[in-house]
Order: sequence, then structure tokens, then C-alpha cells
Amino acid sequence: MQFGDPIILGDTRLGPPVFLAPMAGITDLPFRRAVARHGAGLMVSEMVASTEMVTPRPSTRAAVRAKALTEGALPVSVQIAGREAGAMAETARIVEGMGARIIDINMGCPAKKVTGGLSGAALMRDLDHALTLIDAVVGAVSVPVTLKMRLGWDDDCLNAPELSRRASDAGIRMLTVHGRTRAQFYKGQADWTRIRAVANLPGRPPLVANGDVVDAASARAALAASGAEAVMVGRGAQGAPWRLAQIAHDLTGSPAPDVPRGDALADAVAEHYEDILDFYGAELGLRVARKHLGWYADSNGAPLRDQMLRADSPAATLALIRQAFADARVAA
Repeated sequence: MQFGDPIILGDTRLGPPVFLAPMAGITDLPFRRAVARHGAGLMVSEMVASTEMVTPRPSTRAAVRAKALTEGALPVSVQIAGREAGAMAETARIVEGMGARIIDINMGCPAKKVTGGLSGAALMRDLDHALTLIDAVVGAVSVPVTLKMRLGWDDDCLNAPELSRRASDAGIRMLTVHGRTRAQFYKGQADWTRIRAVANLPGRPPLVANGDVVDAASARAALAASGAEAVMVGRGAQGAPWRLAQIAHDLTGSPAPDVPRGDALADAVAEHYEDILDFYGAELGLRVARKHLGWYADSNGAPLRDQMLRADSPAATLALIRQAFADARVAA
């Protein structure tokens, strides 16, 4: 297939080939709702740790239930992580039962607390073990299973093509490759050209290029360099949940988003803020919202950034949001 061809996973037809990347502590339900208001081809939840899901903790299960829900007509994939085949399979069954239309396996997270437990990108150091997890998850559910990875562990272990080939043979329905190694974390520049070795695999499933895609120009460059059929946007959407729809419009001619300005921007930020408070409760929500308010202020040139981040009540914060964003410029 090639860029522009529809990507269909099971009975789910994905939208424009610009997808929201999973980001821990960011792509929660309120943020996905903010993105969904403008449109995205696919949204991926925060990573769900299998070790937490197989432990009977209702609070964890309740959070994942929210993560698994579809945002209107937009498909949502739930990303799971772990190192034990049994726990991964059981987690996959749980989130499928909660409404996940697609399940993604994380083999790309570089965080030490994840790789230290031999999960995430650490699995790229032991592909035989990685395949036992893929086999377990694919065999446990009826929904499509996808896989996200990095180029490899480091420059001496660039095994994304081998993992992709074996994963495809095991039934993985879509591959996402971040153009960095685990050793790079998020430093330097993503090397999209190294993703092309995966693109060149015969008979592979659809391929998504990830890393440093922040606008239409970088999306075009990533597609050209990697040979992928889609791109995934992560940090580029922070403070600009309409960014995915903007990129999709520029690349495919899909409907342009109504980018909010003035009072409409203040309304959009306030709606996201109140959604965070509803989801987490006022005390935790105040803290969770601060990073989003900072990103909105930075992306849109809004004043009063520090005051918003220091405000200690919802009412005070909402008043500052109205004051700051009603007159903010919107970044191009």
C-alpha cells in the first residue's frame, strides 16, 4: 500500500493518516476529547501496565475503562505494556471487554522505570521473548493488535526490521516505529531514513512513522524519508489539539479544523480544563491541568502563564484562562 490508501484494521477504518501518539500522563481521556473535537485518524491511550491490570484494583480498572472508550466516531487504541505473557494476554482481554477497538503493544518506551522492569524498549534486546508477548496478546483477543517500537536499543542494535518481520508473521496488523533508539531517549533528531528498512519488508502491514512530526512540513519529510503510510504526532499536539487535523488537511485535503481564536480559544481551553477537573477531581485536576495550561500558553502566545500555573482554585484559574486566551494570538 501507499500513503493515501485507506488503513483498515479489522472492522475499523482509520481516518486520515495522522495519528495521536500515546504519551504517559498526557493522552488521557480529557486530552483525547480535546483532540477528537477537531479530528484525528486514530488516537492511542496512555500506556497501561499489565502488572497493574491483573491485580484487582478497582481504581486502576476504572481509569482504564475511561481510556478504552471511543471518542465519538473516532477510533481509539489502548496501549499495553509488560514482560509476562500471561499478564499481557489477560490485560488485552480486559481492555477489549471495556471497549477497545484496537490494542497496541508497547516495545518503545525508553523510561528507566519501564525498561528497568524489562518492558517497553528493553524488549528489543530479546526478540524471542518479545515474540512470546506478541503471540500471547494476538491469541487472546479478537480485535486487531498493533506494535510500537524504536529503531532498536542503540546504534549497535538496530533491529526494528527484524522485530517488524517477525511481528508481522505473528499477526500484528500495523507497525509504528519511532526514529530514535532507546539510548537516544528524546535527544537529537529522529532519523526517519532508518525506518525505511521496515518499509521495504515484503508483505508487511501498514507502517507509521513517529518522532519529531510537529507540522505538515515535518510530516511530509517523515513520509518521504521513511516510506511509511502514516505519521504519528506526539509532542506537536501539546497545547494545540487541533494540530493533527491541520496536518491531515494539508496532506490529504481532509476538512480543515476550525482553529479557535479569541473568545473561542478561551472557551476551548476552559472546556479542556473543566474536563480535567471532572475526570480527576478538583485537587488532583488542578495539578494535572497545569502542564496543559502551560503548553496552551506557549503555543498561543498567551500572557499570564505563570499566574495560571500558580492559581490555587478552579474559579481563579478559569478567570485567568478567560483573561489570557481571549486576546492571545494563535500560532500558525
